[in-house]
Amino acid sequence: MSKKQLTTINPLTEEVLGTYAYMSDDEAAGAVKASHDAFLQWRLRSLEDRAKVIAAIAKTLRDRKEEFAQLMTNEVGKLIEDSRTEVELCAAICEYTAKQGPSVLADEDRDVEGATGIVTHCPIGVVYGIQPWNFPAYQAIRYSIASLMAGNGVLLKHAESCTGSGLLLRDIYEDAGLPKGLFGVLLISHDQSNDIVKNDLVRAVTLTGSEDAGRTVATKAAESLKKTVLELGSNDAYLVLDDADLDLAVETCVKGRLFNNGQTCVNAKRFIVTGKNYDAFVSAYAKKFEAVKMGDPNAADTQLGPMVSKAQRDKLHEQVTKSVSQGARLVVGGNVPDRTGWFYPATVLADVSPGQVAYEDELFGPAAAIIRAKDDEDAMRIANDSRYGLGGGIFSRDVKRARELATKYFDTGMVFINTFDVASPALPFGGVKASGYGREHGPEGLKEFVNVKSIKIPS
Repeated sequence: MSKKQLTTINPLTEEVLGTYAYMSDDEAAGAVKASHDAFLQWRLRSLEDRAKVIAAIAKTLRDRKEEFAQLMTNEVGKLIEDSRTEVELCAAICEYTAKQGPSVLADEDRDVEGATGIVTHCPIGVVYGIQPWNFPAYQAIRYSIASLMAGNGVLLKHAESCTGSGLLLRDIYEDAGLPKGLFGVLLISHDQSNDIVKNDLVRAVTLTGSEDAGRTVATKAAESLKKTVLELGSNDAYLVLDDADLDLAVETCVKGRLFNNGQTCVNAKRFIVTGKNYDAFVSAYAKKFEAVKMGDPNAADTQLGPMVSKAQRDKLHEQVTKSVSQGARLVVGGNVPDRTGWFYPATVLADVSPGQVAYEDELFGPAAAIIRAKDDEDAMRIANDSRYGLGGGIFSRDVKRARELATKYFDTGMVFINTFDVASPALPFGGVKASGYGREHGPEGLKEFVNVKSIKIPS
């Protein structure tokens, strides 16, 4: 075993939770081989048999919900109720997949002149996932359950911050009946990860993370001509149009910015408000942010817990400070509290404009950027004036018009009208532009990592 270690630290107490030895190169290669060997048998099991195992995973997740939720809160600082909600979402994904998978992935007959045409959805082999820390259970389940349903083997390289959660998920899978080794957790370095991408037994790679990480992994995978799916964060715009229900918009946008301590790729981040509503929105929004209670994520009345690490907290503070120096107006927050734990207060930046960090870049934490638009048309222009395109939202009493704007003009992968949400098992999840490519969830996600094979039999 290697002497180097992975370390998990409680962001509330700043105390070490656990240490884990890195795998040797041989051990990592062995995990790939084990997943491949298990895949050779798993692929032969019927869709219905695979679905039964995945349904059992849903039950096991619920049976161990409190254990998993507490571990996630300890490792990354998310509110305990958010951790419980995450486990429930994961169970719902398993249930959706178990119910819909057999029909979505079933063979299809096609009309072909003079022949019988068949389209099958065959597993491709081992799928390697590189995942971040902000949703320790969901990020791993999002790609792995669909891949397992399709008959693939799966490998996970989780973020160091939530190493324990990755290992617990493996145990839950196997306790529910998944063949041992089919889902492997790799405790490896970035250099070792590059070797996994190149391993001949790995057939596809998926990553959720930063733009830079996406470019690096996509390049490595392309060198081996392997398919990738990338989800790379965003700077999601929520439009408050002239006819918006302002109370609903403020309430929802506060929730959308602070969910998961503001550390979510599809958090509401940029709030683009028309001149008619701008001053009232800023005032009401700031008032709610000022009242947010920051504290122990285990306490029922806490509304904002600590950020995952000192590095993440310091980066956010640097972005806020620089935005103010560039002309943004600090309305609420913006100061690092003098206390144990990696806390950052709910922060509002108003009068955000092009060229400022808060306008151009993703603020991955509890800091909101409010932007003034002249009118509805200008609001949509500003929303699309971003290199990102994961999600976004529209607030308008005219739902038909909002739907048209979402369908025809909003350049993102997901749009929420008069609401905020993170993910739904039945709806595809993913983005465009620098937010990545490919889809997870829904029928689209179930077919991302399959060989769509055509078979033709003469009549």
